[in-house]
Amino acid sequence: MSDLRIGLVGLGTIARAQHLPAIEATAGMVLTDVASRNAQAEGVANHPDVDALLAAGGVDAVSLCTPPQGRFDQAMSVLRANRHLMLEKPPGATLSELELLAAEAKSRGLTIFATWHSREAAAVDACRDWLAGRTLRRTHIDWSEDVRKWHPGQQWIWQAGGLGVFDPGINALSILTAVLPAPARMVGAELHVPSNCQTPIAADLVMDAGHPVTARLDWRQQGADIWQIRFETDAGTAILSEGGARLTIDGTEIQSGGNREYARLYSRFGDLVARGDSDFDLAPLRLVADAFMNGRIHAAPEFQD
Repeated sequence: MSDLRIGLVGLGTIARAQHLPAIEATAGMVLTDVASRNAQAEGVANHPDVDALLAAGGVDAVSLCTPPQGRFDQAMSVLRANRHLMLEKPPGATLSELELLAAEAKSRGLTIFATWHSREAAAVDACRDWLAGRTLRRTHIDWSEDVRKWHPGQQWIWQAGGLGVFDPGINALSILTAVLPAPARMVGAELHVPSNCQTPIAADLVMDAGHPVTARLDWRQQGADIWQIRFETDAGTAILSEGGARLTIDGTEIQSGGNREYARLYSRFGDLVARGDSDFDLAPLRLVADAFMNGRIHAAPEFQD
């Protein structure tokens, strides 16, 4: 069986740090083409945009690593060229456009994969298994980091559709929706929006999943990043920390491991294509959309990068 030929669209920091090495490490998959306005990769065909990449005809599937705003047209071009599609998180700017993409992929018998890399962290599966059968009493998310460290000069995150602090916060929500036994419902949100931005720099969330779920998302963190979810149950307290890489229960480490999130994503993408299947779970983005719909806006100081 021949390798799945992958085209990568968008060659920014995440693509170079995560996607390129993950594709190289995945058996049965080869990067053949890259599309980017401002950068090129060695050893592959380079194109200025996705349309040029598709016109060259050298790929079986495309992985989109561009910002969510404007991604719909790129994604639809891929599907209408009868190529399988993998989407970096968040998969799109709106739920309605993603429903159109899902319908297009289904009508053409193509694989479409909405990726949530934090679900592939080393201890997430172990956390889900431990929670199963236990009674949850309270869950709290603390997801705090320094935006100047992780997104320096990236203005798209502050524009409509850029999600603001939900860009990292959706990682926590992707884990939450993967491990909780019951679906979560957004009850309320407090969104702190800088006066010169259109998206929040911090958010406080209240959800219900058969028990109280709260979250504190903050891009103003100084010092070490905090990526942690605390689950209080009738049988002890589980803490999933380091972005899902480490699980402790009542202070005892149960599971930990290194970062293989993107390698696992590409392996799953290959499996989905081989089976003629799709994975298009939009639950994390739906919670974000609900927070924007019923959240109360609070003015925050002007943000200067």
